[in-house]
Amino acid sequence: MTLKVGDIKQYLYCPRIIYYTYVAPVDRKVTPKMVYGKEEHIEFERLERRRTLRAYRLAEGERRFRTPLESPRLGLRGVLDMHVVTSLGCLPVEVKYTASRPGLNHKYQLVAYAMLLEDAYGKPVRHGYLYLIPSKNVYVVEITPNARAFVRRMLLQIADLIRRETFPPATRRAGRCVDCEYRRFCGDVV
Repeated sequence: MTLKVGDIKQYLYCPRIIYYTYVAPVDRKVTPKMVYGKEEHIEFERLERRRTLRAYRLAEGERRFRTPLESPRLGLRGVLDMHVVTSLGCLPVEVKYTASRPGLNHKYQLVAYAMLLEDAYGKPVRHGYLYLIPSKNVYVVEITPNARAFVRRMLLQIADLIRRETFPPATRRAGRCVDCEYRRFCGDVV
């Protein structure tokens, strides 16, 4: 089974999203937030093509957008928002539309993309970036051995959830349920 990088983000946000995606698929409601986020990604790409790499503290590099990546070794695939190829290596950039600081789910999504880039280019990736559209802030994320191990554990847990068809508990952070597209299928959340 090949999982998607987005599955890691969703599993860490709420494991029930994985259940509703793979075990008992339901029609996913497209929320206004999702539509707006997609539009903002398109605008980001348009503007990013004109910008320097100063936000990433890079003097040189080539941007590549929406790169499909897949690793049979990891059993993982995804489409990376952007990466920068420099003479020293590749740096993944994941774009998020959030007013708050990046969450752990965003961090480990980026780590998973870094692992895919490592397989694609055959070079280690030491760090990557989370770019937050509303604030235009860039957060550097170190790609450590522990972070890679955490992603591999998450992939095993997600595959186990799917194989066992286990209905997991909802996220402990009830605020996430307020505008979740799967909320109407969870009878035990507020």
